[in-house]
Amino acid sequence: MKKSDRTARLAQSDIRAMTLACAKVNGINMSQGVCDTPVPPVVVQGAQQAMAQGHNIYSRFDGIPELRQAIAGKLAAYNRITADSDVNITVSAGATGSFQATCMALLNPGDEVILFEPFYAYHIQAIVAVEAVPRCVSMRPPDWTVDFKGLEQAITSRTKAIVVNTPGNPSGKVFTRRELEQIAEMACRHDVMVITDEIYEYFVFDGREHVSMASLPGMADRTITIGGYSKTFSITGWRIGYSVAEATWAKAIGAMSDVLYVCAPTPLQHGVAAGIRALGPSFYSDLTKEHQQKRDRFCGALAKAGLPPAVPQGAYYVLADVSRLPGKTSRERALYLLDKTGVAGVPGEAFFEGPEGSRFMRFCMAKTDTDLERASQAIERFKS
Repeated sequence: MKKSDRTARLAQSDIRAMTLACAKVNGINMSQGVCDTPVPPVVVQGAQQAMAQGHNIYSRFDGIPELRQAIAGKLAAYNRITADSDVNITVSAGATGSFQATCMALLNPGDEVILFEPFYAYHIQAIVAVEAVPRCVSMRPPDWTVDFKGLEQAITSRTKAIVVNTPGNPSGKVFTRRELEQIAEMACRHDVMVITDEIYEYFVFDGREHVSMASLPGMADRTITIGGYSKTFSITGWRIGYSVAEATWAKAIGAMSDVLYVCAPTPLQHGVAAGIRALGPSFYSDLTKEHQQKRDRFCGALAKAGLPPAVPQGAYYVLADVSRLPGKTSRERALYLLDKTGVAGVPGEAFFEGPEGSRFMRFCMAKTDTDLERASQAIERFKS
């Protein structure tokens, strides 16, 4: 009994592996981005009310009208993207589901897709699953500077898309407007699409600006914008994400999402729609402030322990340099740190194609204040 060739190309997620290792020792799981912070009550109440009112059956394949309309309003106000809720928006099973449906709808075997390294491992897996070919362009730490010369050299006649993850997982990189404009210029000149993952759009620190690629001149019809509310509303288990695309692409993405998932969970869509409608600007500014404080606390602990962090500009992950720890690989160092401190992180090899990953570990900082403080103290004690 053999697995398919497609399955054989997929690697087990280091994120899942470290989560299991952490559970065995009852440690503090800072590997998986589960987001332990509270869910806004209005979001839960909206889902509960929907269930009570009988919204428990299949919904339209591209999402309930209330949610698509709420997303369209948010896109106009926050992202500066104009989208028709009936034509351009597809609600799917989380941002990862939206990314997978996009890959299946728009990529063919052999198409090349450029990603920036360090990359989100699931982006690579989704691309490989449709037999497209990932090509990586390295960014330079600690600020994860884009190598535009390398990007230009990576584009070939087989290049179909460039993936931009901003704010980035695992790097915390927030692409500047100027950087996005440079990528947009190359995309237009070489006639390639851009797929953006903007799931962490509200987690932007130190006064930085989140800019959506599709808001730039000439990019609305060339960009597939992917987002969701798993992180913003702390509902990672609900699986509510969306994509925004030109009408022809959106139709194809919706068809693939229908095949893969039928629809996103109906009552949970109602909960997210209620949250978007009810929560004002203060909710999002407080979210930013809270997670910037978490970043500062944990990055300070890493620095004190001699594990220098590449301080993130956004999102809620940090890559720390663990090269001083025993071990030849980051996997060995991650297990060593878990054994000594009870704190689990993800080996850097999960996010790098080359040997650079062995230097790093990724930690998720979206923890309760209590758990984050426990982890910070454990890391600080480790130094001594």
